[in-house]
Amino acid sequence: MKTIVMTGATSGIGAHALAHLVAQPDAHVLVGARGSGPAGVDVFPLDLASLTSVRAFAEAVKQRLGSTPIDMLVLNAGAQYAKGQRSADGFEATFAVNHLAHYLLARLLLPSMADGGRLVITTSDTHDPAILPFAPRVLDPQQWAHPDKPRSPIRAYPASKLCNLLTARAFAALDDVKKHRIQIIAYNPGLTVGTNLGRQDRERQAPARPNVFLRAAFGFLSKFKSAFYPGTPERAGEVLAQLALGTVTLPPGRVYASLVRGELTFPDPAKLAQSDEARDRLWRESAGMVGLPERI
Repeated sequence: MKTIVMTGATSGIGAHALAHLVAQPDAHVLVGARGSGPAGVDVFPLDLASLTSVRAFAEAVKQRLGSTPIDMLVLNAGAQYAKGQRSADGFEATFAVNHLAHYLLARLLLPSMADGGRLVITTSDTHDPAILPFAPRVLDPQQWAHPDKPRSPIRAYPASKLCNLLTARAFAALDDVKKHRIQIIAYNPGLTVGTNLGRQDRERQAPARPNVFLRAAFGFLSKFKSAFYPGTPERAGEVLAQLALGTVTLPPGRVYASLVRGELTFPDPAKLAQSDEARDRLWRESAGMVGLPERI
């Protein structure tokens, strides 16, 4: 039996990944969601905009599993909130949901992971200024968490995805992770047309409709820059499942896996994402924000 814990499994990329995961003959999948989930999985309440809810979800998962370890922890949920929105804990909402909630959840569930397990965190190539000019060039977690003025989604989202990548690198550097041979993967699904990203809570309940105009426009732009290639949720979800299951593996020493034109690549992330100083600073400041000690 393979035990899989997943966020962001009820729509978009995650829903397609989940279909592959539950199709495994020996899979036991536990999903965190705001509402009901698909058949064949255990669903537990989870609101990533509330750190209290994140803690309750982690505790519910541990109680449900008992001594059974987690083989795959897939942190896929992502959102892009309107300017000025805050989480239940008062943090800027995109930063809170995409970064802080998953940082906390990974910290809480890491001790329950199996030897040789896999932790997959969905990031984005929008973290890189070479791809998106609005991506961050300096690390400023305090300002991202409590901005002086409302932040534009086009700036808040890339910053949160940089945090996902730095968090993955931070987990990969932990002695316990190395000791227990846990593989850490930061996955960029690429530009994906037809997901619920950016839609509000009620809208997320309905499937997103593919936008033919957007697909054509991005298809044209991708002739000049591959990052604009309009991928599909089906392909992005398939690769996410393959990474979680270990049917696709990263080269030794690599953490970042990036889907480009439908093919998985293993490039270097942005220069800031490669910084050990930025990695360690984000870990320290994130620990303080969620009320955990720096050391595990």
